[in-house]
Amino acid sequence: MLPNLLHAYIGAEEVGDETHYTYNDVWTSFAKDALGSVFLWAAIALAVILIAVGVFVRFKKQESFGRFVKTAIALAVGFAVTVIVTMLALEFYDIYENGYVFDMVLWPTVAFGIVLVASVAAAYVCSLFSQKTFKVSLIVCGSLCAAAFIALIVCLAIYYGSGDAAGNNLSDPSTVKDLALYLSTAGVIVVVALLTVFFGKGEKKGFDTRSIAYAAICIAMSFALSYIRIVPMPQGGSITLASLLPLMIYSYMFGVRKGVFAGFIYGILQAVQDPWILHPAQFLLDYPVAFAAIGLTGMFRRVKAFEKLPQVSFALGAIVAGVLRFVSHVFSGVFAFSEYAGGDNPWLYSLGYNAFVFADIAIVIVVGVLLLSSRAFLKEMNRYSAAPAAQGKPANGTKETSKDLSEGTESPLPENPEKK
Repeated sequence: MLPNLLHAYIGAEEVGDETHYTYNDVWTSFAKDALGSVFLWAAIALAVILIAVGVFVRFKKQESFGRFVKTAIALAVGFAVTVIVTMLALEFYDIYENGYVFDMVLWPTVAFGIVLVASVAAAYVCSLFSQKTFKVSLIVCGSLCAAAFIALIVCLAIYYGSGDAAGNNLSDPSTVKDLALYLSTAGVIVVVALLTVFFGKGEKKGFDTRSIAYAAICIAMSFALSYIRIVPMPQGGSITLASLLPLMIYSYMFGVRKGVFAGFIYGILQAVQDPWILHPAQFLLDYPVAFAAIGLTGMFRRVKAFEKLPQVSFALGAIVAGVLRFVSHVFSGVFAFSEYAGGDNPWLYSLGYNAFVFADIAIVIVVGVLLLSSRAFLKEMNRYSAAPAAQGKPANGTKETSKDLSEGTESPLPENPEKK
């Protein structure tokens, strides 16, 4: 720690009776890097321990495996919350330490996060009373979240117009191509929306207690894992320890409609973690739209040809989702950050820089395929899934029951998802 302090030392000045020492970005950067490494190894150790114990329980006491899965999820969520609180606190201190003029984006984003978390909690509490109360709470909470998001976009526009966005990113606003950004953003949104509608046919509409609870868990776990970076990129983005896997599994379990929505929310939270924001349309491309595309991972699960090949349907969906995320980032790089290319072709620069997306997705596919190769994992996933596989049968060929967490009763999965 002492060499870091000495290296970052700039000088000192007398202010009244006190001496103020000036350091250049010292403790927050050091703490983030150090804790990032600690959390990386802690996550690996936790995963290895849980997998080993899970395998032992599965073969020695199979009837207890369901209870073990719930305990494992609770431990993972606890770890995720610890990582999120710690790293977000350091991120805010880092912003304060560097003196970024970021209030017009930071606090509206934080407010949106608070409204979102409070809405999820309120919806869950209301679900304990009656179905009508639950539906009313969804409408009210959804309206509040939509209003908070619109307010965030308005603040982003003001932030961009003030010139602070260019100053914080050390860029020339004249290099930003506004029309191309808006058109490319609209184009990616249309593609994601069309794929969601097409592959989301027959899925259960609306959210219930179970899908909301699992969305919150998966978003939190992905957000925590996104802080565990294997290779951080200099202008935003990183190769992580399968950070998108929980979101992709959620899409595979509950369908692309809910998956795209969860990815959209996750993308907004990413703007707090890694705030490279230069333009409102660039914000949409790099954050909510790019990660909403990740929610398309479950698009091939209901395809009959892959009924007994869940690994293939997951991998193909992940590839499509990764390509759409890559395209979204490339458009942002070309039309918003072309200045960073120097004298090089901005398209080649953006294609090369954002190629990290494929390495990140490749890690997720490997881990996801390994999980889906486990009959025990498939059994538990199909038990809690609200989106049955093709023809309403689990991919391992066994019939399962779906437990409604809000009612606490069991009912058989429908034989045909098109007919209820």
